[in-house]
Amino acid sequence: MSQYKLSIIAAVYNLEDYLPRCLDALVNQTLQEIEILCVDDGSTDSAPQIIDEYAKKYPNKVKAFHKQNGGEFTTRNYGLERATGEYVTFVDTDDYVELDWAEKLYNAAKENDADLAVCGFERIDLDTGKVVSTNMTNFGNTVKTINSKDDFMLFINPAPWNKIYKLEKVKDLRFLNFRGFNDMIFLTSSYTKIEKVAFVPNVLYHYFLRYDSQIHSVNKQDVENFKKYLLDLKSLYIKEKKYEEMKYILDLMAFIHLGTSVMYRVSYDKNINMKKMLKDTIKYLDENFSTWRKSPYLKLGYSLKKGFTHTGLWGVSKLYKWNIPIVYIKLYRFMIDKLKIDIKF
Repeated sequence: MSQYKLSIIAAVYNLEDYLPRCLDALVNQTLQEIEILCVDDGSTDSAPQIIDEYAKKYPNKVKAFHKQNGGEFTTRNYGLERATGEYVTFVDTDDYVELDWAEKLYNAAKENDADLAVCGFERIDLDTGKVVSTNMTNFGNTVKTINSKDDFMLFINPAPWNKIYKLEKVKDLRFLNFRGFNDMIFLTSSYTKIEKVAFVPNVLYHYFLRYDSQIHSVNKQDVENFKKYLLDLKSLYIKEKKYEEMKYILDLMAFIHLGTSVMYRVSYDKNINMKKMLKDTIKYLDENFSTWRKSPYLKLGYSLKKGFTHTGLWGVSKLYKWNIPIVYIKLYRFMIDKLKIDIKF
């Protein structure tokens, strides 16, 4: 049995101004039996020296690793390959966590025999310090089972940092070499291994929005890569004999991420013909994830019971089915760019 209850993989690339704040919160976690794997991805500032200092000061908790620059996915994989805890999680080192972040997630997972525990988080504008939104608090203290009878998986944020995974369930998974949507592929792949999910409604993670981040710059090649990996994801579900049971969930997930999130982001690329892009996206979804059109989770009555966000998703799906998804793109951009309202599906 591992001596560590939780392995925390901290992806380090520069950000020397924010790194100490992140590491201070990690080394002072109320959960004592943790290992903090700081993986430096070829930083060019003082970040490597900072993590070496913490490893020296906290030798029983902090482990410092240095590797050539290869991108965030290689950094996370490097840590995952070396994690030894019962559970594993990830942090971005320009963010910070509450001091009981690890303990509350671990206790929720253990008490409910869950393979995944998820907590609330807030998104903060790095420049102004203003809280933009609070997310993942609406599930309450619940425990859910992965199956086709509930669509809750569609509304779990993809990022790995407000979650802990049972290591034995994800140790063979890897983050992939493409920009922007790696987290979604990793999380959705894990659903083929995971049985139970525990939710902690407390805001325990503070995520900072940096507008120079790659998440805000998506191009045509990124879209093509995502389409390719969505097909690989479908193949994984078929291989694990999960697709027939989960096809309504997986197909709708493809629609949500490709049709709403990716199309919105790529719309900022002025070199792209969005009408053609949207037409190609509908064709791709119809050919590969066809049940999105008749999903039981996209019926108006069901959506109204689920609330505002779900009803909004129903509305977006209608615009797609009527072949006018450009209306959604323009409306969503107006809400974000002009009204500063950001709705997450």
